Amino acid sequence: MADAQWFALVVKPRHEKVVESTLRIKGLETFLPLYSEQRQWADRKADVSFPLFPRYVFSRFEAGTRSHVLSTPGLIDIVRCGKEPAAIPDEEVAALKVAVNCGQPLEPWPHLAVGEVVEMDGGPLMGLTGRVLELKNSARLVLSVNLLNRSILIEIDREWIRPLSSRRVPTPATMHPYSLALQRMS
Repeated sequence: MADAQWFALVVKPRHEKVVESTLRIKGLETFLPLYSEQRQWADRKADVSFPLFPRYVFSRFEAGTRSHVLSTPGLIDIVRCGKEPAAIPDEEVAALKVAVNCGQPLEPWPHLAVGEVVEMDGGPLMGLTGRVLELKNSARLVLSVNLLNRSILIEIDREWIRPLSSRRVPTPATMHPYSLALQRMS
C-alpha cells in the first residue's frame, strides 16, 4: 500500500455507515467522520450520529485497485477529476481525524470561498446581501475538504490559536472586536 491515497466515495443516501463497514471488512482503511445531534421524539430525547459529509465516505487505497472498491454495495462512484479518481491530500484527512477525535462539538458547515457573496437569512441583518470579509470574536475553526466543496465547523478555545504572522495591519473591518464585516452590495 505504498501508493495508497485517500479518496472520497459517493454513496447512496443514508448508506454511509454500511458502506464504511463493508469497506473495512474488505480490509481497506476507511474514515467516516460523524457528529452527534440531539433529536426529540414524542416519548424521549436521544443523541443520534450523522455523517459530517452526507453521501460521502473516505477510503485509502491504490487507484489501480478501484474495481475492488467500486463493487461495494451502496457505493455509487469515486469522486473524480475527469476520468481519473481525485485523491484527497493526507493533511486534510489527518486534520479531520484530529477534529473528530478531540472531543469538541462540531457540525457540518457551508463551504465559503474568500469574497463569496452571501445573503443573511436571519437576525437583524436578514435580507442583506453582502460579501463576507472577516468574522471577529469567534472561537471556531472551519476545516474544509476542497475537492468536495464541503466544510465543518468545530468549536475551539481561543487560547489554542497561534497566529502564523505576528505582524498584522489593522483595517476598519478588524478594529472592532465584535464585528462581522460585510461589504454591502449595490
